[in-house]
Amino acid sequence: MVIIPSRYGSTRLPGKPLIDIAGQPLLQHVFDAATRSQADSVHIATDDERVKDLAESFGASAVMTSAAHRSGTDRLAEAADILNLDENTIVVNLQGDEVGMSEKVIDQVARLLSEHADCNMATIREPVTDPGQINDPNVVKVICDGQGRALYFSRSVIPWPGPAAGNLNPGGEAGWFRHIGLYAYRAGFLRRFTGLPVCDLEKQESLEQLRALYHGESILVETACESTGIGVDTQQDLERARQVLG
Repeated sequence: MVIIPSRYGSTRLPGKPLIDIAGQPLLQHVFDAATRSQADSVHIATDDERVKDLAESFGASAVMTSAAHRSGTDRLAEAADILNLDENTIVVNLQGDEVGMSEKVIDQVARLLSEHADCNMATIREPVTDPGQINDPNVVKVICDGQGRALYFSRSVIPWPGPAAGNLNPGGEAGWFRHIGLYAYRAGFLRRFTGLPVCDLEKQESLEQLRALYHGESILVETACESTGIGVDTQQDLERARQVLG
């Protein structure tokens, strides 16, 4: 199952789900990618009637959730309750502003979690190929252990460049990987996660996934098998998405 959290309010791009990109609303691009995946169902979770009306206009199932949620994960957890999902149902969180996400990557993150019954959470990374991203705090980096489980996520450069500085190695573990905010969860874990106390690391880095690591959960990580598209957060991102989708 795929659930797409989508809210109308956005500081930098108000009404973002409704913004036109290549003749379609942004949200419809995301929904279409999800429907091309192998997910048995796709739902849009929102707190705004305008987003609900838009979703239903192109045939999507919309779930109305509280406007008080601090994050898309909280919204997902409520949607899982509304949909009465079984504890072991795998839910993919596809953010409502990810344009051009490959359906194969959506299937990849779901498969990754399904193959590891001892884990409750999985996500995706990509090699950093632009040296300017290494020190960019808007690009979240991730490092993993030998079993492909996250050790840490940070807005700082990790690992430290050391002697490899200026010697970008995107194909190996000595290189840098950026985290892609595509997650798979077990529905039961989603419910527990939202009740866990927020830790100081999460506050300091503004990265919700650190709460899971802090409380002893494993996060599986794989390198994306195809393009992960463009996260539309700024006007610059929007213009780039319009250029790519033409």
